[in-house]
Amino acid sequence: MFTIVRKERLNPTVTKMVIRAPFVARKAEPGQFIIFRAHEDSERVPLTIADYDREAGTVTIIYQIVGGSTMELDAMREGEDLCDFVGPLGVATHTEGLRKVAVVGGGVGCAIAYPVTKKLHEQGAEVHAVVGFRNQDLVILEKEFEAASSRVVKMSDDGSWGEKGLVTAALEKLIQEGNAYDEVIAIGPLVMMKFVCAVTKKYGIKTVVSMNPIMIDGTGMCGGCRLTVGGETKFACVDGPDFDGHLVDFDEAMKRGSMYRDFEQHAREASCNLLRKEAD
Repeated sequence: MFTIVRKERLNPTVTKMVIRAPFVARKAEPGQFIIFRAHEDSERVPLTIADYDREAGTVTIIYQIVGGSTMELDAMREGEDLCDFVGPLGVATHTEGLRKVAVVGGGVGCAIAYPVTKKLHEQGAEVHAVVGFRNQDLVILEKEFEAASSRVVKMSDDGSWGEKGLVTAALEKLIQEGNAYDEVIAIGPLVMMKFVCAVTKKYGIKTVVSMNPIMIDGTGMCGGCRLTVGGETKFACVDGPDFDGHLVDFDEAMKRGSMYRDFEQHAREASCNLLRKEAD
């Protein structure tokens, strides 16, 4: 039984859930993901592991309510059980041997950036976290980043939180100040990661990005999560989700990611109608 131990609303569209899943918690590492089904007739949905507690046997997930499946998940309450919670899947983020790292997180991608930041901090690395949101109302994990980072640069599109501007400008400023990073790790919207990589390429800094395309089985069989990396086809579920950002074809990934937009809108509307009927 994959019981919802705790449920917490982080902002109007983002929720944190702590799930009892001892076998997953035992092996989980930052960068890996799980695939859940809320109910027996639900679709399979991948979510990156936001945190884990091996002793308590729990795994934390943070999700944005954007479609039918996340709406279905968000309708569940503490004490209820998920039908499936499979993982950990994917390759863990490489953190060994890194001494100074900039972790760049954008929006809900900060939920993925945080466990990587925390792991690097625990290993003794100097970590500069650059985190950005559209506005103050959408901020998540502020205290967690402050606790796990040597330096936190806060950015917002409208200036309501931290500095006004983009994470790319903040990162470039840190580089120009003389910070010699072993690596930059960028996690967030595709367009954000694309332009972070454009910045770091100018300075010859290795950059790792976390790719989260459409995924079905999570074991490399369906091919739905394929990406072009360095001219070769890779599968995010088994080869990633981390890749060398300077080799990723972001334009192709963004084009493929928009293919199911109409279907997702239809699924969201169907779930809204279903949840309304259940509430009545």
